[in-house]
Amino acid sequence: MKIAIFASGSGTNFQALIDDATIRDSVALLVCDKPGARVLERAEAAGVPVFVFSPKTFADKAAFEQEIVTKLQETGVEFLVLAGYMRLIGPTLLSAYENKIINLHPSLLPAFPGKDAIGQAFAADISRTGVTAHFVDAGMDTGPIIKQQAISISEADTIDSLTAKIHKVEHQFYPEVVKELLGGQA
Repeated sequence: MKIAIFASGSGTNFQALIDDATIRDSVALLVCDKPGARVLERAEAAGVPVFVFSPKTFADKAAFEQEIVTKLQETGVEFLVLAGYMRLIGPTLLSAYENKIINLHPSLLPAFPGKDAIGQAFAADISRTGVTAHFVDAGMDTGPIIKQQAISISEADTIDSLTAKIHKVEHQFYPEVVKELLGGQA
């Protein structure tokens, strides 16, 4: 099954995914909405084709999502994996890939949806947070949960140490989830 990975930033989760040979062989495209993002260098080094765009150059979200759908269809992509893609998915992509888009979120959803989930969890003075893989729907981190993994927050943790712990878990957790979902088709 051909997949596309969507990312907007440095691409550490993209790297964790393509470092797994089973997943790497299925990656047909990286979609990035930030020209100049570090993830583009990672894709180039790995030989992954890239579709990069600047949303500001399109009339609206529907226009750039239609361009993405066209690129995905041209490459035969069947499944979308969001890995630090910092945009809400709109109706154009949702309808073209219904129940075939997953996301990784750095909290135990439904707690702390949206941006800065790690900071929200840290500020809430709770004893645990985690990571969640979920299907994408029209809401902000509201789609059906696929799998979660808890992470303890110790009294000694800082926002930086908690962020590092979460990223370490994400880099092991997300490739496992993707392989499970692709059911050996990756």
